[in-house]
Amino acid sequence: KYHVEHYGHPSEFGYKDIIPLWKAEKWDPEKLMALYKKTGAKYFVSMGTHHDNFFLWNSNIHRWNAVKMGPQKDVVGIWQKAAKAQGLKFGVSEHLGASFTWFQDAHKSDSQGPKAGVPYDGTNPVFNDLYHAATTPDDKGWLTNNLVFQIEWFSSIKELIDNYHPDLLYSDSGMPFEDVGRNLIAHYYNQDVTRNEGKLEVVYTCKQASGGKWVEDVERGVKDTANQYPWQTDTSIGDWYYRTGQKYKTAAEVIQMLVDIVSKNGNLLLNVVQTPEGDLEPDMLKILEEIGVWTSANGEGIYGTRPWKIYGEVSAESRAFKPGRFNENYKFNSKDIRFTTKDGILYAFCLGTPAEDILIKSLSKNSKLSERPVATVKMLGSDVKIRWTQAAGGMIIKKPSKFPEWQVPGFKIEFKK
Repeated sequence: KYHVEHYGHPSEFGYKDIIPLWKAEKWDPEKLMALYKKTGAKYFVSMGTHHDNFFLWNSNIHRWNAVKMGPQKDVVGIWQKAAKAQGLKFGVSEHLGASFTWFQDAHKSDSQGPKAGVPYDGTNPVFNDLYHAATTPDDKGWLTNNLVFQIEWFSSIKELIDNYHPDLLYSDSGMPFEDVGRNLIAHYYNQDVTRNEGKLEVVYTCKQASGGKWVEDVERGVKDTANQYPWQTDTSIGDWYYRTGQKYKTAAEVIQMLVDIVSKNGNLLLNVVQTPEGDLEPDMLKILEEIGVWTSANGEGIYGTRPWKIYGEVSAESRAFKPGRFNENYKFNSKDIRFTTKDGILYAFCLGTPAEDILIKSLSKNSKLSERPVATVKMLGSDVKIRWTQAAGGMIIKKPSKFPEWQVPGFKIEFKK
């Protein structure tokens, strides 16, 4: 309905006609990348192509790309240059695998109304290289069984790899297309080993566990325990795309997720929603600023840390927590504790601002989790003196006289030598 009211009927004005309208005229990648680094990012992932089969890199094998159409810019290349200038690792996401079945609706027509039976523009074979060919009714999966398209997918993502050599490659699916996907991943790893004198430094991630062959990604969800292998959550501050009136996560909600994920051996890949013009809304800027204030003060308990012997302590209120994809309706509070460790130091984060003394049961006087008594406790980002005791029931941190402005306080705990 919206499309017809604003652009016209898809038999005449389809996605192919939307593309030229996108100009990204307010996009300032250098300014944005500096902001993302200040927010606390250590790696940046550019969209490579989404389900729309429109490539954001300078492709020599696909005419529907952002250099030839739309903004007429090598979006991937420009993002990469900006990321490297800020010292960030650079990744690219590809969502192309689902494109074939995703675009099958473009081959249909209205079932009723004044345009009933009039084919949409996807039926025009001139545009098959955008909308793909029509498939059989039984080909309805996220990933098509069409071998011709699978080879096209391989060639396209191989071009992306060979021309940009991203540090990370993300597929929005499980490992795509069986042997075709395995060959693509092998090529990605092998070209990196060749370029780095025998060392493998790139990361491939998709929505499938692999026993360490690649990094498992969990969309809009987390795990319920620490994982043996590194993993990643990908989520968004808002929707995956820009729309007016969308609801954003608060900075505190993002930070809670970050701490929970890191305590379980994961990374957080956070989508920052840009407007079609390429800039950020004021509310988004405020959220990123608040996250940056937190990471600058608490980053030592996040970056370069490892999971502790247990990931944390769970409050009674959050025991209904459900792990896995598309589960973000959980609520944390100050009694939810998460641990990380680095260089013999333990970091404990409260996933909310405590209203009373803090009890950490895992650090009781006779705890088997800690071989040595606690020596000092400091609150990250604060000079407030911390009073604490170790008792049989746990370590009690007396409620500080003043908490920092953020809602997820962290404590640096050192042990006696």
